[in-house]
Amino acid sequence: MLIGVNCIVRLVVLGGSGSGKSTQAQNLSRYFNIPTISTGEILRQAISRLDELGRNAQSFVQNGELVPDEMMIDLIRDRLRQPDISSGWVVEGYPRTAFQAEELDFLLDDLKQNLTWAVYLQVPETVMVNRSLARSQPDDQPEIIQRRVNLFYERTLPILEYYQHRSLLLTINGDRSPEAVKENIINLLCNPQTSI
Repeated sequence: MLIGVNCIVRLVVLGGSGSGKSTQAQNLSRYFNIPTISTGEILRQAISRLDELGRNAQSFVQNGELVPDEMMIDLIRDRLRQPDISSGWVVEGYPRTAFQAEELDFLLDDLKQNLTWAVYLQVPETVMVNRSLARSQPDDQPEIIQRRVNLFYERTLPILEYYQHRSLLLTINGDRSPEAVKENIINLLCNPQTSI
């Protein structure tokens, strides 16, 4: 599917810790003039509204637990009903499992919004670890990072297979400068038969 700048574009950006998901999601958001939707942003907004969904999510977040899949889908459904997504969106940080990918597809069917592409930023494990360590965040300790990387590989392969089976997966070499990665993504989105 060829994408023009004025087309409706709906993307998910997949990748491990340190793969550049947030950076590239923001780049794509600016390029196509569509909102970036991150699960973190969705959770913060829901909690700040303090409606029933936000209050339920808050208890999980405060206890350091993962918000259940059903609750995340409800939060994403609310976000995808907002008027600013009429020209498309870029979702970053979701789905994280094949089950979530399937649930997202069911949701998109209900909302009459088809996913355009799942963009996977492929980065070697050593690069993910080194980039994460370089961020110097409080929870970026070597053993925690390694656990995150291991979990990523366990969970991500089934997601990639899920989107590959539906001919919706674009795999991008994320082990380059952010600008080179962005140019590669834009080129492939606009001409998916090209490989770089």
